[in-house]
Amino acid sequence: MDRRLLAAPAALGLVALSACGPGDGSASSHGSAAAQDGTITVVASFYPLQHAAEQIGGRHVQVSNLTKPGTEPHDLELTPKDVATLSRADLAIYEKGLQSAVDTAVADTAPDKALDVATAADLSLMHGETIGADGHDHAGESAEEHAGHSHGEGAKDPHFWLDPLRYAKVSQAIADRLGQVDPAHAADYDANLKAFTGRLTALDQELAAGLKGCTNRTIVTSHAAFGYLADRYRLRQVAISGLSPEEEPEPAKLAQIATYAKAHRVTTIYAETLVSPAIAQTVAKETGAQTAVLDPIEGITDASAAKDYVGVMQANLAALKKGQSCP
Repeated sequence: MDRRLLAAPAALGLVALSACGPGDGSASSHGSAAAQDGTITVVASFYPLQHAAEQIGGRHVQVSNLTKPGTEPHDLELTPKDVATLSRADLAIYEKGLQSAVDTAVADTAPDKALDVATAADLSLMHGETIGADGHDHAGESAEEHAGHSHGEGAKDPHFWLDPLRYAKVSQAIADRLGQVDPAHAADYDANLKAFTGRLTALDQELAAGLKGCTNRTIVTSHAAFGYLADRYRLRQVAISGLSPEEEPEPAKLAQIATYAKAHRVTTIYAETLVSPAIAQTVAKETGAQTAVLDPIEGITDASAAKDYVGVMQANLAALKKGQSCP
């Protein structure tokens, strides 16, 4: 279903939901309670933005996440209640281009109260086929270099948060906007930002040290979520599926990936937490490789290796060090 079609019924649902009174469990009463206790209501479109808002906002914010735990964020569909919650928030934080249903809802209901983090994230990587039908390896090419090959027009990679330093830039933008919405607590937001970016900087240093000496620098992933991580730490991502894990590769693409993995002595194929591991398992079986989990951190569930972003990134580092033969 075209997610843009969801916006019309969702927007119509605003009228009915606005009429709900306090105590009825609706988004309206939830927003009203937040206003009464003095906190700022923030709606985040998916987990990394929720986590950053909570870390920076602290006790001054009440953050809700439009993407429920266990839901694949690329395919998010919004209910009328979700759109109502979004429209009543003091601040909505989203990444334009990642979730079309959210893009539409923001444009229709809360454009002046929304922060699009895409600019701060510096989405400079373009995604295209890494292994082309011509057998040429296009991994690591710039957008200009890749445009010279006949793979069609590329799309910007939205998965900025897998680079902790890009994530820190987005966190700065969130802190700045919270300070504008709630200037009385701007100093607290700045202090919380400093602490959070300190943890992200330490994580970056840990990743850089841990991945510096990897014997094999090619990572074969189930979908193209790890481009910024690979770019930051001098790895090479070869993705089986595209930017969305729902893009099922053609058999010819699977064969090309398997041939490449064998030629480059890839010993580990990385599956994920929120999507089926079947495709990764297929390539692993074909190549004689093992599988391991590399989490794109699009949501935290009971299946996640840790309870927050830094913990899961550290688990990713452990998986990469083992899978890529790092000292």
